[in-house]
Amino acid sequence: MAIAVVRSRGLDGLSAPPVEVEVHVGNGLPAFHIVGLPEAAVRESRERVRAALTHSGFEFPNRRIAVNLAPADLPKESGRFDLPIAIGVLVASEQLPAGPAGAFEMIGELSLTGALRAVRGVLAMALACGADGRARALLVPRANAAEAALVRELQVHGAESLGEVCAHLRGTTMISRSEPAKLASIRVNGGDLADVRGHGVAKRALEVSAAGAHSLLLVGPPGAGKSMLASRLASILPPLDEETALESAAIAGLRGGFGPDTWGQRPFRAPHHSASAAALVGGGTHPRPGEASLAHHGVLFLDELPEFNRAALEGLREPLETGRIAIARALHRVEFPARFQLVAAMNPCPCGHLGAQGCRCTPDQVRRYQQRISGPLLERIDLQLQMLPVAHRLLVASAAGERSALVAERVGAAHRLQMARQGKPNAELTAAEIGHHCSLAGAGAALLERAATRLHWSSRSFHRVQKIARTIADLAGEAEIPPAAVAEAIGYRRALLASLSTDRH
Repeated sequence: MAIAVVRSRGLDGLSAPPVEVEVHVGNGLPAFHIVGLPEAAVRESRERVRAALTHSGFEFPNRRIAVNLAPADLPKESGRFDLPIAIGVLVASEQLPAGPAGAFEMIGELSLTGALRAVRGVLAMALACGADGRARALLVPRANAAEAALVRELQVHGAESLGEVCAHLRGTTMISRSEPAKLASIRVNGGDLADVRGHGVAKRALEVSAAGAHSLLLVGPPGAGKSMLASRLASILPPLDEETALESAAIAGLRGGFGPDTWGQRPFRAPHHSASAAALVGGGTHPRPGEASLAHHGVLFLDELPEFNRAALEGLREPLETGRIAIARALHRVEFPARFQLVAAMNPCPCGHLGAQGCRCTPDQVRRYQQRISGPLLERIDLQLQMLPVAHRLLVASAAGERSALVAERVGAAHRLQMARQGKPNAELTAAEIGHHCSLAGAGAALLERAATRLHWSSRSFHRVQKIARTIADLAGEAEIPPAAVAEAIGYRRALLASLSTDRH
């Protein structure tokens, strides 16, 4: 047979369009050409495939070989096409039967010895293959098999080498089907809330944040416990269901960061404040997800918030509203999901000790420091809390607080209530849904109106307080939002105003 077709998958953001690897072995001067918009790593497949076939005991055809990666207008990158190209060469040169290869989609990078190496993005490709409806199995490197097998409706086979794949296609030695992993409700090892002494109000705000998926800003001096508290958020979040866990794992796989031991855990990303805009929101010549997308269905923790690049922070404004990030290039546009829960921490002034003895920051310095966070970004952060240091005597004498497991039970109950009522957390409610699910009347409505007028809130801030009040009521099991819940919600929107009021200069 002079021509063979082997099916594989490309990557375009989180989608994985089908790619047909067409191989023609014909007469003419010996040559090996790959066409179909291949990047450098794909063009280099020629040498990897040649060496892998030779070391695996096959004959490399000393003829004119043409490989077409269709569709031709889709850019192809990485070494994931090595395996389908090698199988196509063997089928076209009649060293393998053509029929069995048609039952598979194949992905894998070859070493010079014929061993199969892991590639990134396998779970995204497995999800696309499972949704295709053509009943094809997926053949991947064994190192990727556990990841791909998470798609339970898909038959996945993991192989160690090119020789093992060929033996399976010949029917001499069969590769067993990879079993999917079980979704375990394991929490991220970020410590327990019981470790945090004092800070009763801050721990309450953390519980409200977890229950409604609200973003949170902690403002306080160095050593007050902001980072310690933020790292405990993952320990009280509700567990992921299988659909959201698959989506989160697929994004991690695009950066090669998926591990079976993290399956089912909510991601917790904490980039350094030197991160660029592309690192935070995604980008590159071939766009890849940034920290915001890698935190999808999890937590994005930004410590020392004013020290981040201004352009990087402003890039978070859209995903905080829409839950998606669109990266546009001249001839290409890619979207990544980014439904993350933002938790940020910052000092109230450059030295961090605003209002305390020894602070020499002037009001102008304080204002300039705080204005590194733009108003539009700040009003998109639901809860804004001021934290003060815990007295030394309380660090020694106070008893341990509630354990994360107890708080997680209340958070889980409130989360289930929201999902049953509206199918999403309160933080994701639209303006129309707020009027239906977060309506206020009587004293609560009057209280919120007075606060909004006095503090000059925008409509966005007004609605966010309504959503916080709804979450507080859900934690208490209240069908209606009481005035006390509105008052508590209002108190969570004044952190920077409170810190400015403590300035003694």
